[in-house]
Amino acid sequence: MRLPPSSSFVPLLLLSSWRAFAQDQPAEDQLASIQTAAPVPPVEVEDSRPKPTIFNGLEVPPLKELSGETFAEEIKDGYWFVKFYSPYCHHCQAIAPVWQTLYEYYYTSKPIAPSKSSKDTQSSLNSFHPFYNFHFASLDCVAFGSTCEKHDIGAFPTFVLYKHGEFVKKFTGAKNMDTLSHFIEESLEAIRPGSRPKEGVKLPEVGASSVDADAKPDVPAAKDKDAEAGAAAGKEHNEKAAESESTETSSPDTPRPTSKTARPKKVAKPSKSTEVPNQLGSSVSLSAESFQKFVTTTQDPWFIKFYAPWCHHCQAMAANWAELGREMKEKLNIGEVNCDIETRLCRDVRLKGYPTILFFKGGERVEYDGLRGLGDFINFATKAIDIGEGLRQVDAEQFKEMEKTEEVIFVYFYDHATTSEDFTAIERVMLSLIGHAKIVKTNDPTLCERFRISTWPRLMVSRDGRPSYYKALAPKDMRDFRQVLTWMRSVWLPIVPELTASNSREIMDGKLVVLGILSRERADEFVIAKREIKNAALEWMDKQTQAFQLERQERRDAKQLRIEEAEDRNDGRALRAAKSIRVEMNEFDRKQVGFAWVDGVFWERWIKTTYGIQVKEDGERVIVNDEYNRRYWDETMSGGYIVPSRTSILETLPKIVSSPPKLKPKSTTPAFEKLFFELRAYSISHPYMAMGILAGAMVVLAIWGRGRIRRGKNVMGSVNGSASGSGFFKIDGKEGLLGGGGQNGKVD
Repeated sequence: MRLPPSSSFVPLLLLSSWRAFAQDQPAEDQLASIQTAAPVPPVEVEDSRPKPTIFNGLEVPPLKELSGETFAEEIKDGYWFVKFYSPYCHHCQAIAPVWQTLYEYYYTSKPIAPSKSSKDTQSSLNSFHPFYNFHFASLDCVAFGSTCEKHDIGAFPTFVLYKHGEFVKKFTGAKNMDTLSHFIEESLEAIRPGSRPKEGVKLPEVGASSVDADAKPDVPAAKDKDAEAGAAAGKEHNEKAAESESTETSSPDTPRPTSKTARPKKVAKPSKSTEVPNQLGSSVSLSAESFQKFVTTTQDPWFIKFYAPWCHHCQAMAANWAELGREMKEKLNIGEVNCDIETRLCRDVRLKGYPTILFFKGGERVEYDGLRGLGDFINFATKAIDIGEGLRQVDAEQFKEMEKTEEVIFVYFYDHATTSEDFTAIERVMLSLIGHAKIVKTNDPTLCERFRISTWPRLMVSRDGRPSYYKALAPKDMRDFRQVLTWMRSVWLPIVPELTASNSREIMDGKLVVLGILSRERADEFVIAKREIKNAALEWMDKQTQAFQLERQERRDAKQLRIEEAEDRNDGRALRAAKSIRVEMNEFDRKQVGFAWVDGVFWERWIKTTYGIQVKEDGERVIVNDEYNRRYWDETMSGGYIVPSRTSILETLPKIVSSPPKLKPKSTTPAFEKLFFELRAYSISHPYMAMGILAGAMVVLAIWGRGRIRRGKNVMGSVNGSASGSGFFKIDGKEGLLGGGGQNGKVD
């Protein structure tokens, strides 16, 4: 039982003395004594409330004492480092001045070095509490035993860190100024990456009222140096902590709450961080240890540059990268890794060159391969932020609004029976879609009816309102994210994309491309030309789809005829052979034709040197490019130029797609290279004839080589049979140069 404070005994003692005196005196004497008695001076009761202290010339409010009744309410906002103690515990009494000094030091510290003109006020954003939202507090476990029991406090003192009212971690180890400060520094670095000095901080002496804030620590902290050494030190630290916990308990007469276990309950960590990213608005320099802590083991998205200080390309993009950090303040984490220092980390990442820019999220990564201008970085980062929000749910109205701004949208249809494995598989491909397309999920009946979805889950892509479906429906195929990603890469371009430096290979390689050379300077013509090219693309795709379906149906009909014929003849062997015929067709086995447009003004020099076209003088044109064979077509059957018109494109394209082409191509390479590519194109167009010519050439070469070898043997035999010392060849049994009789023979 707790005793009342000594000051409460004063009025009780005066009251009892007055009653004893009144019982022994008559009423008149009592009144006289009261009137003649000297006035009693008032009792001065000392104020026991804690008073503010002064540290580094700044006033520090008293350390907050939490109440058990309002504990959850008081710590629900921000980070709270709480000391659970007993006023009777000797260890608690010993650590009290250390705890007070730490609180005063951090309360008055400045996260960012202030300028000379700035005022030292704790209300500014450059003060400890507003910057980190980190608070110190204590809780008396004798007064509020039920609260301590609820939080599984089994020893005194116990230090626990909370975040928004939830348990984060408990401090373990020897309880002194250095170890507590190290725990606080790690926590602050996790809250604001890159904000704490790598060498550590200069701590004040216990009970001191000031310390040089700019001074370096006597022993610099070994942060982010050696991961293996850190692991060994951590193991040793845990062993010491366990030993310390077993010895540092309260004395037997110390009142404490009962608890079944001395360790706090494990609280599930959220899968996604609730912290505001990039609060400093800068690119954070990452080491191997901080990279693992903040990037690979969290769900937070990070955009990271791997560079070398001596790399000229890295130096050229440094200013844009720093500006990107400022632009992405409170939006996306931006980081950088110096590969001259963090060689092992860069080796593990398997970099191919400098600079390499990667986007990370949840252990997955994707490489940025676009241009290195600030606008390009911001465009990619903005799209990456959407990925960080996860797979978005949409209904019919929201999807309709997206179609107005997005050319390519992947849609994942699901129902109540869709499992978590299905969602996990589709979420794994989301990173690869950054900069290419958006992906959403839906179970809206209106959308299912619009796109005729009858099985779930189902994956579809809408390109300019035109749906294409992922044909694999088996669960194992839907969960094979590599197979799904391969299909996505084949359809994630718009029907008529703009040709840029970053997607040129993807658009041009491996197919014929109808390329519109347009100019944005003539806005009306530009819009009309794009529409004509898109209409031509849609009509061509429809015709190709119909031709594919017709050919497949013809093969099926041919198979059915064979089956019926075998049945009519009652031929079992022929029937089995007919039934074993498999009608397998793949749209990608046919000659692929793509459509695109390019800004003829922006890429004027490249277009002029490659195709000989100047859009400013020649006007808007269309060429059909065959990048594999380094050739192109720019004229119709009538000899006129191909223009951005649906009729002009669709009349010319079938003549080019036919094998061999009915129109003569032009080359984009010099004469020698042109010969090589023409031979290769001829061999592809006429494979059997090319193989025959090659075989004939090899036979002729073999006969010629055999004759050379035989003649060489005959010459060697003649040399070996010649007269010694004469120096003449022996030919047909005669000596001499032309058959003379000997050395003295006459020669004409």
